Amino acid sequence: MTPETRRNRSRLAGGGLALLLIAMIAAFMTLGATGNWSFILPYRGEKLLTVLLVAWAVPLSTILFHAISDNRILTPSIMGFDALFVLIQTLLIFFIGSERINILPVQGVFLGEVLVMTGFAMGLYGLLLRRVAGSLELLLLVGIVLGVLFRSISGLLQRMIDPGEFLVLQGRIFASFGGADPQVQAMAAACIGLASAWAFWRLPAIDVMILGRSGAMSVGLSHRRLSLEVFAIVTMLVSASTALVGPITFFGLLVAHATYRMLPGAPLRQTIPVAGLAGALLLVVGQVVLERVLGFDGTVGMAVEFLGGLLFILLLIERAR
Repeated sequence: MTPETRRNRSRLAGGGLALLLIAMIAAFMTLGATGNWSFILPYRGEKLLTVLLVAWAVPLSTILFHAISDNRILTPSIMGFDALFVLIQTLLIFFIGSERINILPVQGVFLGEVLVMTGFAMGLYGLLLRRVAGSLELLLLVGIVLGVLFRSISGLLQRMIDPGEFLVLQGRIFASFGGADPQVQAMAAACIGLASAWAFWRLPAIDVMILGRSGAMSVGLSHRRLSLEVFAIVTMLVSASTALVGPITFFGLLVAHATYRMLPGAPLRQTIPVAGLAGALLLVVGQVVLERVLGFDGTVGMAVEFLGGLLFILLLIERAR
């Protein structure tokens, strides 16, 4: 496929997804709306903003992670971000209690969660880079082990807390696109916007990383330094989106591979915008169908995770063959 064909295909895919997304946003904002529009539109608009932030941040982090890991099966969640988020929430409920947490400023809780997850990931990556240059496999192995450790500690503490507190905890650790504080949304948007601007500034160099370590170094690119930069971007994106709505393990994998199939061999500058549109369309369609048509509330994350989990299994089977 020639570069011109790839550009035309990406423009066609992006244009089609954009039109579908606009139509579904209109349906999400208006379908089933009864009562005072001055209340309905801002309420649904806040939820839509959360959906769009996550739909952009998670696929972007996954595609960038694929670029530095040279493995399209792995996701940033494999590093233990989801398990760390659950552990943080469990520790808060166990030691502080849900009543005291509700008194704390939501902006402070969000910022603390982002800082803890970012500090954990960057500390781990920096530690390994100083000891084993270019050993991403070791990084991933340690991330998996720590994820298992975090889940084990969380499971132990969850069995020890009060049943009423456990119900509150369950509501905090499952992905939900509703109820986000506007100031928290603004902080998440700032983190995601900063990381996205950084990513697009470094995108030409990140594209070269697809050639591998030796290929990148042959053109004068500092593979180690750029890997650290990209991992910092991925960390910011995943931390902000997870702290905003909760863990979504396989959403990025699902959207990234759908985009890869639409645009085979396309550079990142074409793949990423289409992935953002595809992710937004998937989540908005899910919200419309599950909330407006079926009458459910807050279950779109579970549906997306189910589809993403199936895709992950299929990818493993395909790779084994």
